[in-house]
Amino acid sequence: MLVGRTLAAAVIAGAAASAYGQSVQYRSPAGVEYRSQADTGPIARAESALAADPRNVERIIQLGIAQSGARQFREAIETFTRGLTIAPNNALLYRWRGHRYLSLRDFDRATDDLTRGVRLDSTLYGLWYHLGIVRFAKGDFAGAADAFARGQPNAPDAAERTGSTDWLWMSLMRAGRTADAQALLASRPDSVATTNAYARRLKLYRGEVGPDDMFTPADTADVQVATLSYGVGNWYLVKGDTARARTWFERSIKSGGWPGFGFIISEVELRRLR
Repeated sequence: MLVGRTLAAAVIAGAAASAYGQSVQYRSPAGVEYRSQADTGPIARAESALAADPRNVERIIQLGIAQSGARQFREAIETFTRGLTIAPNNALLYRWRGHRYLSLRDFDRATDDLTRGVRLDSTLYGLWYHLGIVRFAKGDFAGAADAFARGQPNAPDAAERTGSTDWLWMSLMRAGRTADAQALLASRPDSVATTNAYARRLKLYRGEVGPDDMFTPADTADVQVATLSYGVGNWYLVKGDTARARTWFERSIKSGGWPGFGFIISEVELRRLR
C-alpha cells in the first residue's frame, strides 16, 4: 500500500500546485518564457478520480492528457512517469510521455520513449506519428518518412490521416524523393474530407490554392496560425525560396502557439537557415 499512498500524495500535491500560478514550461533560445495555462476543471476532476484509485493506469493517462490540455507538459511528464512505475511495458504511456518530451523540445528523450513504445506495440499510430515529427526535427527526413508511412494505415480518423499525409509529403520532399511525394499526393490517401489546417496545406501542395489563400479571418488561434505558417514556409523552402520561407517560419514563431509542431519545427528551420 506504500506505493498507493505515495501516488495519492502526489495527486494531492499536484492539485495544490495547479491551484497556483502558471508554471514556466519552455524557455526559447531567444529567452522567451512560455507558461502553462490554468486548470478550468478537467485536471481537478482527473486528479480526484485518480486519488480514488491511484494505481489505475487508465486514470493516470487521463490525468496526463488533462494536464497536457492546459499546457502543463512538465507536470504531465511526471504523471506518465508515475504510470510507468506501475506499468513499465505500457506502450501508451511511452506514446504520451514521448509526445510531451517533444513539446518541451527534448528530442532525445522523446526519441527514446517513442522508439521503446513501437518495440512494445508497432500498431499504435501515435507512436509512429510523433516519432516522425522528432526525426524530422533532427533532420532525419528519410527516417521521418518511414515513420509516417508506418503509422498512416492505422490513423484513427480522417483528420489524423490528413496530418500524416501532410508530414509524409514534407518528409519525402526533404529527403529528395520528389517522385514519391508527388505519387503520394496523386493517390489521395486523405480523400475523406476534413477541414483541419493540414487539409489546407495539402491543397497548397497540390496547387489547388495559393499561399495567399491559406488563411481565413477565423484563423486566430495560436497553434492554428503556427501550423499554417510553417506549412507555407516549408512549401517555399522545398522550392528553393529561403527568403520567403524564413518570413513564414518567423510568422509561425510570432503566433505564440509554442506547443504546435509548426512552431517547434519553425524554430529548428530558422536555426538551420543561419
